[in-house]
Amino acid sequence: MTKNNVAGERGKQEVFITRLFDAPRELVWQAWTDPKHFMLWWGPKDYTCPFCEMDLRVGGKYLNCMRSPKGKDYWGTGVFREIIPMERLVFTDSFADEKGNVVPATYYGMSSDFPLEMLVTVTFEDQGSKTKMTLRHTGLPAGPDSEGTHQGWSESFDKLAESLQ
Repeated sequence: MTKNNVAGERGKQEVFITRLFDAPRELVWQAWTDPKHFMLWWGPKDYTCPFCEMDLRVGGKYLNCMRSPKGKDYWGTGVFREIIPMERLVFTDSFADEKGNVVPATYYGMSSDFPLEMLVTVTFEDQGSKTKMTLRHTGLPAGPDSEGTHQGWSESFDKLAESLQ
């Protein structure tokens, strides 16, 4: 579900997704914070993640790469703003080049409406032997860009569910 970000900039959206994973919270947390596990699920359906580095500390950076089925690489980077182990991850999200330099979305042929930096918040809660994970990605452009981001996250989370089995 995509909904308006009332507190955000006019015309900006947020993607809000809640998923229940049939896995303990520690494993879902690890899937987000261990680069080797992250590489198993990051990216939409049929995309791969050939590269991921994380400096998992407040102020630490990450750099990852999504590779399309046609072999086109899309790099992303950001900075961890808040880390509460097994409970909450907050980080910035920006398009990047392969060296980790922030670039506009137009670098990849996408809309100039994307800001240079967005914010992602992920929370993790026990639900018996399962884990409720909630993602909020704020600062997205309205319309097709927001819808495409929602689809990409949803497909990534389908892959995440498979990686947890």
